[in-house]
Amino acid sequence: MSDLLVSIDARLAAGDSTGDSSYWTGLLYGLSRIAPSARFLLFSNAEKPPGIPDLEQFEWIRMRARSSRWWSIVKFPLAARRAGSSVLHTQYNLSPLAGKIGVTTIHDVSFFIGPQWFKPRDLTILRRFIPASVRRARQVITVSETSKREIEQFIPSGRGKTVAIPEACPLHINPDSQVDARSRFDLRGPYLLTVGTRWPRKNMELAISAASMTPYTLVVTGKPGWGADDLRPNTKATGYVDGETLSALYRDASLYLAPSHHEGFGLPLLEAFACGCPVMCGDGGALPETAGDAAIIVHSRRWKDWTAAIQSAMADSSKLDDLRRKGRERVSQFSWEKTAELTMEVYRQVSMEKNS
Repeated sequence: MSDLLVSIDARLAAGDSTGDSSYWTGLLYGLSRIAPSARFLLFSNAEKPPGIPDLEQFEWIRMRARSSRWWSIVKFPLAARRAGSSVLHTQYNLSPLAGKIGVTTIHDVSFFIGPQWFKPRDLTILRRFIPASVRRARQVITVSETSKREIEQFIPSGRGKTVAIPEACPLHINPDSQVDARSRFDLRGPYLLTVGTRWPRKNMELAISAASMTPYTLVVTGKPGWGADDLRPNTKATGYVDGETLSALYRDASLYLAPSHHEGFGLPLLEAFACGCPVMCGDGGALPETAGDAAIIVHSRRWKDWTAAIQSAMADSSKLDDLRRKGRERVSQFSWEKTAELTMEVYRQVSMEKNS
């Protein structure tokens, strides 16, 4: 076995199906599939959750701390270094104590691009700590070429050490789900779907406004967040749903709407593609990069333009069938094994630099 020992901040793995959780769960799954010649110490402040692969090379280490911040900044990096780790991998906030072995994953820098999408306190924290983490990191992983360009634009210290490694369809998505979502939510006839926590960046009010001028029900799925919550009579809000239910909603929807102002990747596009749901998205951030030619891309923030695009798509059944076919082809181009292989290349490079 290789001498490569990787310590990972695994607190978000197997969580509640947010984008961050999907990334770490998928990465660990991919690593378990490629079975690299390395050992992995998975540090968390909780017991090992279901969904973490059982692999001899994975060791789950529960470690308590007086606060989450103390855990991140002090306990985790010190424990990783005491264990003799070759690499320390975390997300966003990388401790100064990581030394020469730190790798951070930064999904996007939308807090530079659209400060109005963030609460003032969150914006201040992100703008202060993320650039510092990039400076400290030996390597920075991000999830799209778009995010790589934006990181290097807004944080110059990331130039030359930022690598784009795409994600894949989240593991909680099951195209063969047996859930009867139509009956559960009393959905009759064709319906539209939009998914995500209602943060300002997600721009879900655009989907709500655009759909309100069509004869179709819009299903809004996700946590409340703190964005606009101006639901209309033809809107049905489900709240947060589990992966099986979400998969069924995608499968039965006529069209998925993704109007985000900005995305570092756009995992829901892959979720929709996997479940055979046609996609209409905006051009914010990496959405066009992730969509490829498998989605209708609306280059507008005006709800009237979205209404027209929805009505045009819904009137063209052959177009929707073509989008379903292209979506399945597109999602097959992404895999967590590929994500893991590219991440292992980063780990090996950091390890070699540490020992040089």
